[in-house]
Amino acid sequence: MNREPDGPEDRLRRFATIWSRAIYPVTATSLTRPEFEQQLVPLARRLSDALHDASINTATAEGQGVGAALIGTHCTDPEALSRSLDCVDAYLVLYCGGDGDQEELRARSARLQHAMAAGFAGALRERTLAEQEAISRAALSARSAVAEALHASEARFRAVFHGAAIGIGIADLDGTVLEVNDALVGMFGGLEHQLRGRNVLTWTHPDDSPHVWRLYEELVRGEREHYRVEKAFYRPDGTVLWTNLTVSLLRDADGLPQYQLALMEDTTERRLLNLRLRYEATHDALTGLPNRTLFFERLEKALAAGQDARFGLCYLDLDGFKTINDSLGHAAGDRLLVEVADRLQSCATAPGEMVARLGGDEFVALTTGPDTETEVDELAGRIMNALTTPIRVDGRELTVRGSIGIVEGPAGERGAAEVLRSADITMYRAKSAGGNRYELADPEADARAITRHGLTTALPAALERGEFFIEYQPLVRLGDGSVRGAEALVRWLHPQHGVIGPDRFIPLAEHTGLIVPLGRWVLEESVRQARTWEARHADAGPLRVNVNLSPCQLTHPGLVSDTVEILERNGLEPGALCLEVTESALIGADDDLLKPLRRLAEMGVDIALDDFGTGYSNLANLRRLPVSVLKLDRSFTQGMQHYPADPTDLKIVEGIVSLAHSLDLAVTVEGVETGAQADQLRELGCDTAQGWYYARPGPPDRLHQLALVDATG
Repeated sequence: MNREPDGPEDRLRRFATIWSRAIYPVTATSLTRPEFEQQLVPLARRLSDALHDASINTATAEGQGVGAALIGTHCTDPEALSRSLDCVDAYLVLYCGGDGDQEELRARSARLQHAMAAGFAGALRERTLAEQEAISRAALSARSAVAEALHASEARFRAVFHGAAIGIGIADLDGTVLEVNDALVGMFGGLEHQLRGRNVLTWTHPDDSPHVWRLYEELVRGEREHYRVEKAFYRPDGTVLWTNLTVSLLRDADGLPQYQLALMEDTTERRLLNLRLRYEATHDALTGLPNRTLFFERLEKALAAGQDARFGLCYLDLDGFKTINDSLGHAAGDRLLVEVADRLQSCATAPGEMVARLGGDEFVALTTGPDTETEVDELAGRIMNALTTPIRVDGRELTVRGSIGIVEGPAGERGAAEVLRSADITMYRAKSAGGNRYELADPEADARAITRHGLTTALPAALERGEFFIEYQPLVRLGDGSVRGAEALVRWLHPQHGVIGPDRFIPLAEHTGLIVPLGRWVLEESVRQARTWEARHADAGPLRVNVNLSPCQLTHPGLVSDTVEILERNGLEPGALCLEVTESALIGADDDLLKPLRRLAEMGVDIALDDFGTGYSNLANLRRLPVSVLKLDRSFTQGMQHYPADPTDLKIVEGIVSLAHSLDLAVTVEGVETGAQADQLRELGCDTAQGWYYARPGPPDRLHQLALVDATG
């Protein structure tokens, strides 16, 4: 007959059984072990419920409550706490975890253990303080008995003295130990003769605070009644006993100092637990290096070191680490990080140097001292050199490269967050320069990066608040000097930075994807303006508005439908719109990318190939592109600003114009700044031109106000 699988309640009671067996031998109780086990069942249920609750507050409250409840069941021996924590660590997830995420359950179990230890310590401290109060009252009531041969109340004092769970010792004012109880003897290894008669002045320890013995001297002189300190003692076997020590002064019937009473609470296990938890909280679980928390503590300490102190920081990010994770898996990536951490640790062995892992594949190295200007460069060099040797993972040799940002300077001028931000910015500057290198922080470059980040985050709200506006630069027909249309150029009126040109924010908009709604807004406004021009200047002939398209807009599926909808809604003919696309965006373009442009061209929208001549496209490709206008880059016409023009430039432009006209393409020239340029371009057969010679970009109502003034001066 097959046995039914254990239910949750059975597994819970099995956990309670294991727990009771572990701590019953060190529990001062008159209950039998099964009776004691029944007291642990509700505590086990509380732990199980907290294990499945994701709230840190719940885990903390429940853990502390269970730890305090152990004291209520007479589990006052620190060994009971140690065994309870071991039991919870080994069996709670096993018997009470169910089918949940094991890693998450382990993390919650660790938080429960920490909270149990804190609750246990707090309850034990409250019980200890209560016992101390009782002992102090008994000692005060018995002080006359000590001076007068211990009269009738000595029996009561002795009962408290010997039965207390904390260590108690009595010494004379010279420091000679006269009496010790069993708990104190047990703390020091169980040999009473090694304690009685010993002088307390011999119980020094290297970790004693400077004021410990000053307080002692004040007490034996009668200048204070008691003091409380944390103090370490050496046991006879050489191990260290950590205690919370309270020393009180006992006076005789006349009020004169006569004895000193010491109360000791053994905090060794609690201290070791706290040290372990502190280590886990300040060190990276994967590599064992200090983590972000500990690094910030050290960095803040270095930055607060005072005058003449300096620091140097290297911020390292591995180049191409994501590719390793994606191709070989995260386990291989973790082994790679462990090896990198070991190599970095070997680079920072000098006093004042440390290496930490901030997370992912980001590491930092810190050096302090008077000569960090030299030391931080050497440290960065050692790190780069340590990464040159390939790392072997799963039979593969992986080449590891890194980019490092260096910040160095005097302490006290910047905060830790500002220093780390500067190092991060500098590291990305090194990565943008090709990687596998290190760069020194540059305040101006930092400021630009911070401004760039601020602009990036402000872009979405800026579009909603209407902070963008459009200026128009006239397109002039070279044959008769009449205005043919205008190019729409978007600007950003930033609340703090004033007017910002497109060269600063368009790349940010492309990076964030905001270029699509921004581009649609520009198209909408430009088409509306073109319709206004058409109504106001009907006698000037048809005017065309040129609108720039970014590569992101070319691949957006709504490009054609949005354009058609905007033209129809504003009542503008397609022929009055020209969309400008940079040559670089169409280099190697396939039919899928060209299909939307072809559809727009078939509708009658002009397509202009902007910045022509700056890329490396084959001129023969012009035949397959759906363009009707070539916009010649200004670099070809700069040699024509003065008379006589550069012969080479003349021949190049002449050849391009001839080729374009043979393909039935119009030619527009950008950057015309002088009358000499305009004359030469007219003679070469160029169709239209724009530039500061005619007019700078401005409001739409100035479209026909041409300057015709040389702008190169």
